Amino acid sequence: MIRWPPVFVWQSMYAAAQISIRPAQARANHPGKGRMTDLTDRPIASVESRKLSDLLVQVGQSRDRAAFRVLFDHFAPRIRAFLLNRRLTPALADDLTQDVMLAIWRRASGYDPAKAGASTWIYTIARNQHIDHFRKVQRASRMDETDPSLQPVPTPAADDLFEQAEAADTVGLALQTLSPDQRQVVDMAFTEGLSHSEIAERLELPLGTVKSRIRLAMGKLKTTLGDMA
Repeated sequence: MIRWPPVFVWQSMYAAAQISIRPAQARANHPGKGRMTDLTDRPIASVESRKLSDLLVQVGQSRDRAAFRVLFDHFAPRIRAFLLNRRLTPALADDLTQDVMLAIWRRASGYDPAKAGASTWIYTIARNQHIDHFRKVQRASRMDETDPSLQPVPTPAADDLFEQAEAADTVGLALQTLSPDQRQVVDMAFTEGLSHSEIAERLELPLGTVKSRIRLAMGKLKTTLGDMA
């Protein structure tokens, strides 16, 4: 029967083998140096993080759709899982995921890889989107549905609408009796809400002339509307 060496013997053998291999590798890659600095010796996660950051920079600088597609395929399912872990319904998680990815596309120009990795920056957006949604839900739950300011404006009765239409037609006819100059200042005063001095400045007229035209126009309108009543 084969007698296997104790575990500590295997560990010692493995350590010795590693010690004997590393110097040879180091010398082969960098003669005269005692350590390896080859890119493949760096953590894979670090390389992946830099790749994602580069893609995000491309989106921000040139609106690179291909780069965004890679980011979308990588992050969208992860963000959805992140939101589901926060007890959102699948439908809501889908909606917020779309909102997050849209925000990434819009805000990518503000991303600075020197301040944060792509994942950190993107998950911050996802977390903030979730917080904003939660706050909106909270505000909606506290809303008083009986508040008069939230009630729809009642639809005028048919008779009232007819009277308003007739009144508008009457005023329109009365305005046609004014001279073009009078109609112009009245329109600027009541439609645009300009003051007499603003009208004078725009038309490059003396203030007294503007006031006189408006006074005469209003007098004529009162007379005309009185005759139409």
